[in-house]
Amino acid sequence: MTGSDGPHREPGSDFRPAGSASECAREEEERAVEQALALVGGSDRTGGSGGSGGRPSRSQDSRGHQDSRGHQGPRDVNPNAGPSSDPSSDPSSDSHARRSSDSHPYDGRDNDPRDGRTAAPATTTAGTTTAATATTPEPVSEQPPPPDRAAPGDPAKPQPAPTPAPPPPSWNRARAIAARAGRGGPAATIRLPLDRALGHVLAEALGALTDLPSFDTSAMDGWAVAGPGPWTFEAGAGLLAGRGPAAALPDGTAVRIATGARVPPDTTAVIRSEHAQVDEARGLLHARRSVVTGQDIRPRGQECRSGEQLVPAGTVVTPAVLGLAAAAGYDALPVVPRPRVDILVLGDELLNAGLPHDGLIRDALGPMLGPWLRALGAEVTGPRRLGDDAGALRDALTSSDADLIVTTGGTAAGPVDHVHPVLEALGAELLVDGVAVRPGHPMLLARLSPDGPYLVGLPGNPLAAVSGLLTLAEPLLAGIAGRPAQDPYRALVHAEVHGHPHDTRLVPVVHRPGRAGGRDHVAPLRYNGPAMLRGIAAADGLAVVQPGGVRSGTEVEILDLPWAPATPWTEGCFT
Repeated sequence: MTGSDGPHREPGSDFRPAGSASECAREEEERAVEQALALVGGSDRTGGSGGSGGRPSRSQDSRGHQDSRGHQGPRDVNPNAGPSSDPSSDPSSDSHARRSSDSHPYDGRDNDPRDGRTAAPATTTAGTTTAATATTPEPVSEQPPPPDRAAPGDPAKPQPAPTPAPPPPSWNRARAIAARAGRGGPAATIRLPLDRALGHVLAEALGALTDLPSFDTSAMDGWAVAGPGPWTFEAGAGLLAGRGPAAALPDGTAVRIATGARVPPDTTAVIRSEHAQVDEARGLLHARRSVVTGQDIRPRGQECRSGEQLVPAGTVVTPAVLGLAAAAGYDALPVVPRPRVDILVLGDELLNAGLPHDGLIRDALGPMLGPWLRALGAEVTGPRRLGDDAGALRDALTSSDADLIVTTGGTAAGPVDHVHPVLEALGAELLVDGVAVRPGHPMLLARLSPDGPYLVGLPGNPLAAVSGLLTLAEPLLAGIAGRPAQDPYRALVHAEVHGHPHDTRLVPVVHRPGRAGGRDHVAPLRYNGPAMLRGIAAADGLAVVQPGGVRSGTEVEILDLPWAPATPWTEGCFT
């Protein structure tokens, strides 16, 4: 018969000898558990769900999408199940590497690591999954499965496999996304006087306001002569720079002239003082060398004509550009404002001074990022140290008026990694969430709001943070500042460089001159681990090593550092 407190049993279907009532009760209890689990989506003991127990994956967010970081929470494992198709089971896969290095904190949706208890699922009438205590459930009657849920072992309605996390973008793709984001909005234009325009980027092409030079001038101190010699001259100071136009010079005559002075009309040439022989008594000038028409005269418009473009828009205003602009008649220049950057240093383990001690380490990124970002053309505020405080991070992000916020650390999924949760709470748009590059793959790029600032999240390891700067921050800032993309260049590498199986590697290198007629090349430096700065401190660039590595003599793309030296470093103990 069918009882309300147990499953239906056919007479004689499960005969047990007398005296085994307790064993029967245990089996009745186990069967009830299996049936209860079958009704909520199967269990690993019945083989219906491959060991997931029907629980929602922790790698799915509240919108039902796969976590773009590729992390997954703990899962029940079926020891009898076959090989998994989940990419996280492949130790060589990128997603496995990221998941094994980071773990999600407990969020109430899965196993509680604090006490080892497992939250068993229960399904409400609305179809949502809630947690229930993993105690012995009340026995339930067998019922046919709902029409939208497959019965255990029903091949017609297999349980849907979780959507795999999308792979992170390649290094080149991530840089392109950052550059495009920086160019996304119209660039503002301001006019700055010449003494304040240094380091800015021209918002408009610089056109000549006049001919340069604006009149024929002498290129040397000497004598302006007309016609063939010898030439007569009159004693006196002659023509000096800055004076008005002189009278035309008759044939056979000469006049002293200073560099930059306006050349008289009808002048044939200028004879340098050291090439002239002066007969003071007779008032005659002789040339020690042959005289060519137009020699040592800078004709009007030799450098440019009025209206001609001198330098294009997007040019960084250097001291030489300032000089050219002044010569062309400019008092102020149209430039793009420098991007404003805030730096937020995260981590309770960081010291601002003194020696590391008691598990605390020195903050290497705070002193390094400000000067590095200024070298990239940004206006940078002093670094703010927030520790591991989600509330402080949120307040700092919402109160910033910068164009870019750079954070250090907290981009993974550890118990105090707050960057992702805070960005999600603010409704930020993740443009890049992880990059297929080593070191630095947990880096990210987000836009806090359509009109708000961008955020570049750098990993906490120093060299990994440098990788994030060059991969995301540099092209983003170039786009915001209006700088054109730089053409990459390649160089030979004189050593075998091991690569990652799937990701690009950025390896510190130093330039070396060619020997015995050989080509210039780069040499990789040691101490290139994610937490090391010793190699990058001696480097003048980073080699972009494609997956699989390169052999000695191969050309690789080079990323120059903003302060790359003009002459090679001495290798010393760095190689």
